[in-house]
Amino acid sequence: MSYVNPSEFVGKMIDAGESKAFMSTRDTVIRAFMAGAILALAAAFAVTVTVQTGNALVGALLFPVGFCLLYLLGFDLLTGVFTLVPLAWLDKRPGVGLRAVLRNWGLVFLGNFAGALTVALMMAVVLTFGFSMDPNEIGQRLGEIGSDRTVGYAEHGAAGMLTLFIRGVLCNWMVSTGVVAAMMSTSVSGKVIAMWMPILVFFYMGFEHSVVNMFLFPSGLMLGGDFSIGDYLLWNEIPTVVGNLVGGLTFVGLTLYATHARTGMSRRRPVEDDFDIPAKVNA
Repeated sequence: MSYVNPSEFVGKMIDAGESKAFMSTRDTVIRAFMAGAILALAAAFAVTVTVQTGNALVGALLFPVGFCLLYLLGFDLLTGVFTLVPLAWLDKRPGVGLRAVLRNWGLVFLGNFAGALTVALMMAVVLTFGFSMDPNEIGQRLGEIGSDRTVGYAEHGAAGMLTLFIRGVLCNWMVSTGVVAAMMSTSVSGKVIAMWMPILVFFYMGFEHSVVNMFLFPSGLMLGGDFSIGDYLLWNEIPTVVGNLVGGLTFVGLTLYATHARTGMSRRRPVEDDFDIPAKVNA
């Protein structure tokens, strides 16, 4: 069977976190760069489909193709390492300490940002014919997204910041569920189906994904969006990163680790009970 039960795939989660913590700087950055670039292309694709069809659900249905590709190719998103790498530290794997966790997070952040920014520049060139004309309808929409999801939050003050943070939490609850769900199957089709569902939920619901935003907002700035770099950092990227960390680690990583890695075995019946059963039956 291709299904892997929770007690087994949680072990895979911890192993994956340990592997990422020990990965070389070069490999970590390259894999993060490619993950950011592929996810950015998927976001550009989803926005294009939404604008051309006028139906946001169609764009959301197709967006997960990028997530599935980068996962199957072994690339790393910040949202995923937020959930997996700390588990190796909590499990006291030799050599995996807080410094190793923070190193991985920092390198993946830089790689994701570089990849997403590269695609943002490429798409801005494509949508303006090398900045020789005004953005087309798709480019205008990218600018509007950047304004709505920065200045739009700022207009509500503290309530806007809270909303932004919660959307970040909910996003990585779903995205990290997709990462983990892929470990439930040993077949490519099973992995893709399991990943597709939670990623669809996050994108259609408009939750805030730090890496997707590394593409949306820089491209929005290049395409005439009415917001600043400061707006982007303060009223989106930084709170979103914190929300993604809390959502993925709290609602996915720690919950699965607590119930399947730390206490899962303790609920099994002691071995000696197996020897008592025949005696009672015979009696």
